[in-house]
Amino acid sequence: MKALHFGAGNIGRGFIGLILSRAGYEVTFSDVNQELVNALRGRGEYTVELANESKDQETVTGVTAINGRELQTVAKAVAEADLVTTAVGVGILKHIAPGIAEGLEQRRRAGSIQKPLHIIACENAIGGSAQLKEHVYALLDEQARGFADEYVYFPNSAVDRIVPIQNHEDMLHVQVEPFYEWVVDRSQMAPAFKPMDGVVYVDDLEPYIERKLFTVNTGHCVAAYIGYVQGYDTIQKAIADEKVKSVVYGALQETGQVLVKRFGFNPEEHEQYIVKILGRFVNPYLTDEVTRVGRSPLRKLSPNDRLVRPALLAYEEDMPVTHLAMGMAAACKFDVSDDPEAVELQSMIREKGVEAALSHYTGMDENHPVLVEAVKQYKQM
Repeated sequence: MKALHFGAGNIGRGFIGLILSRAGYEVTFSDVNQELVNALRGRGEYTVELANESKDQETVTGVTAINGRELQTVAKAVAEADLVTTAVGVGILKHIAPGIAEGLEQRRRAGSIQKPLHIIACENAIGGSAQLKEHVYALLDEQARGFADEYVYFPNSAVDRIVPIQNHEDMLHVQVEPFYEWVVDRSQMAPAFKPMDGVVYVDDLEPYIERKLFTVNTGHCVAAYIGYVQGYDTIQKAIADEKVKSVVYGALQETGQVLVKRFGFNPEEHEQYIVKILGRFVNPYLTDEVTRVGRSPLRKLSPNDRLVRPALLAYEEDMPVTHLAMGMAAACKFDVSDDPEAVELQSMIREKGVEAALSHYTGMDENHPVLVEAVKQYKQM
């Protein structure tokens, strides 16, 4: 079995590629980093280390790589694949769509008995595979769309594993936390699909996506932004500060109320989930920089992402949003020169003020109570 995975970075190698290899796939990585491609192609294996006391290691074998800029090479890999996955960042999906579209056209032209192809975007976003499908379908003609409607499936998924930025003497070696979760929407897959070990299949993905996004991702970014404001360089140091931890916990209480209301989660079980997530953030065997976790503040402040969406849902139910507003305010203090989105945000705040900047990026009116609270928190920081 052949799997094509877009994105040979730490998450691609340390999470998705690892699971695919365990499931028996020969994994081909597609990436634009030629040095990484050469290393994977030359060695055909790499090691994954768990961030635990014993530093357990596993060698992933039978892998190779291609350059994602070579359209025809990518298309050929898509045409021959039994499964396609991604871990590139939701903003990059549109850039990999042309190779996928051409690969689907090659599959259509092959004329042989067709077999279903699953294309799964493993991104920190709601409906990542659906977004990728839109990009791909926009590049297909009527015949190819008809073919894709019949043989190609884009099931949405939720993924969860902390993989920090890291530097090793061996550029392919990657360290990951022991915990992981990969959940796929079974209702969007081919009727006779074969389940893969390491993946959880559910009929309704939305509760899992929002629980993860509004707990893991919300908590992580609040820890990063509040930690940055307090002068910490890592998540672990930030969470060790009770003031930072209390803001993060408060934000997760606010998102928790929303999740319990929306999906009927058991409140006690969700509280246990929150405690488990906080425990993952303080893993002493991980060093996760606040600048990595807080990166791309404009995306994190967007209307459907981890801060604004739960805050608006909470507001609609007359629930508190103070700590989520503090997270938004701290995001506006995230002044990191090598992060283009942070640079853009700081520029707009200087030129037009924090009210106008927050309104522009969050989609909220300047007089919306949630935005007003965020501005209040910003001015108090």
